[in-house]
Order: sequence, then C-alpha cells, then structure tokens
Amino acid sequence: MKIGILQTGTAPEALAREHGTYGEMFTRLLGEDAFEFVIWDVEHMDFPPDAMAADGWLITGSKHGAYEDHAFIPPLEDLIRAIRDSGRPMIGVCFGHQIIAQALGGKVEKFDGGWSIGPTTYDFGGEELTINAWHQDQVTELPPGAQVEASSDFCAHAAISYGDRIFTVQPHPEHTAQFFRDLSDARGRGVVPDEILDEALARPDVDDGPRTMASRFAQILKRGGPA
Repeated sequence: MKIGILQTGTAPEALAREHGTYGEMFTRLLGEDAFEFVIWDVEHMDFPPDAMAADGWLITGSKHGAYEDHAFIPPLEDLIRAIRDSGRPMIGVCFGHQIIAQALGGKVEKFDGGWSIGPTTYDFGGEELTINAWHQDQVTELPPGAQVEASSDFCAHAAISYGDRIFTVQPHPEHTAQFFRDLSDARGRGVVPDEILDEALARPDVDDGPRTMASRFAQILKRGGPA
C-alpha cells in the first residue's frame, strides 16, 4: 500500500546527508519494505493532486509554527480536511500533530512554559513511553471530537486521536539518539536555553518508545483506503 509523506520542514543540510530528510527518517522508522512511500515536499508547495493519491498519510515535523503565515499552510489544512473526509488514515508528528489539530478546529500556541527537549516520558493510558521531544508550540485547545491519548507533566495533549484512523503525537519517534545530539549542535545552541539543552543531553537515551510508536503508526496506516 502507498503511504504519502507530507514533508513540512527541511533538515539542516549536514544532518540530511547523515540522517536523511524528514520524510526519509519516517520511511526508515516504519520500515522501507513495509510500505510504498511517496514524499511530497509541501513546505515548498509540492502537493499531491488530492487525498486519494495515497492509501494513508503522514505529516512530518517542521521548524515552522502552525499559526504562522506561510504559503503552504492553507492548502495543507485543506488537504488535511479532505483526507479526514476521505476516511483515509493519517498520522501527524510534532508540527504534523499541531497542524492537524488546527485544521480540524483546535488551537496551537507557543507554550509559555518554554521548551520540551530530549528524552521525555509520556503516559499513554497507563503505558509509559520515552520518546525524544523538540518543541515549544503545543496544542492548547482540542478540536471537536478529539480524544487525548497521552500526556506528560509538560504537555497535556501529547497524543490525540480522531476516531480510529487519525492519530497524532507531539514527540518525535523518528529522532534517534544521534540525530538528537546532532540537531542540538546544529539548531539548539542560541535558540534553546543552554541549561535546558545540557540537562536533556545528559539524560539516558530513549529505549523502546520509538519502536512501540512505529508499530502503532503502522497498525493505523494499514487501515488504508476509504472507511
């Protein structure tokens, strides 16, 4: 089955050479042999023709804010609603988590509590998973009909479901320990306060959280095609 990856951000060039693009990081997370993948660079206005162009969809992270004025955001929100209406499954991660919530009637803001960075433990209904985080923005108001699936002390809406075919998470299961360290060097210093970054870098690496999340993503995406 075909999974359309909507790439909403660009990794620093050196990191992309080492770790792949954001879209490629998800093909590796989900298993390159498990699905057929097509990546559309929507950040630069490369959009699929319609919601039926893939059996399931995944929206990546981005350095941009969902509430910012970028040319790709309005058509992306239109596509999100079209995918929802088509019944095709959809996964959102970090910015993807936020833009889906915004497109479906929720609210995204720059959180006044600051940054969540590095290995972070989330409560998924009694199951604790540790996954790398990298965000300041959060979903602060849920869309109608949304259900919270995970939270942390810092992030109340860390994972959200919309029925059984749309599932979104705030942290980054595609971020390996090495990518997190490299991203900290490339984009962290001078943006994230040093004390927050240093404390995050000192934590133990994530364990099975990303693999568990990848399995859940795959389970949802395998419901591909219209409901």
